[in-house]
Amino acid sequence: IETGAITEEHDLEKALIADRKLRLLSKESTHFKNLRRKLRDLIVAYESKEWGGDHISDHKIAESDRAEVAAEKERMYIENRKVMIRKRLKELDLTQENLGFILGHKSKTHMSELMNGLKPFTLKDLVVINTLLAIDMKELVPVFLSKAETLKIKSAITTLNKPSLTTRELMFT
Repeated sequence: IETGAITEEHDLEKALIADRKLRLLSKESTHFKNLRRKLRDLIVAYESKEWGGDHISDHKIAESDRAEVAAEKERMYIENRKVMIRKRLKELDLTQENLGFILGHKSKTHMSELMNGLKPFTLKDLVVINTLLAIDMKELVPVFLSKAETLKIKSAITTLNKPSLTTRELMFT
C-alpha cells in the first residue's frame, strides 16, 4: 500500500493473503476497513494489467503458482509465530496489549498489525520478545528471502566472480 502499486506475482499473493486478514480485522476498526479498500484497489489494478489479456502464457501461470506457494509459506510462518507468542503471553498471564505496552506501542491497532504480519516487527521488538517470552530467535525472525532479493544476491556474486560464495543455503519465499 505504501508503494502505491503491486509490481510482481509474489507481492500479489501476499496482498491477497493480507486482504483475507483485513476482511476479519475490518469488522473491528475503520482503519483496517480503509486499509483493505486501498489494498483491494491495488489488487484489481495489478490483475487488470497482468492478467487482463486474452492469452496467459504457461510461464506466467508457473510464476503465479510459485509465488502462491512462497506466500503461503510466509503466511504459515507468521501464523505460527503469532500462535507461539500468544501461547507464551497466556502462560505468563499477559495480554497482547500488555506486550504492546512493554514494546512501547501505544496503539492496539499497530500491535494487531504486527501480530498479524501486516507490518513487520522491528529487530528491537523481536529481541525483547525473545528475551521476555523465551522464544527462540529462529522462531521470531524469518530466514527466507524473496525471489527478487535472491536474484540480486546471485547477480552480485556473479559480478564479483566469487564462486566460493553459494546461494544454495538461501531460502526462497
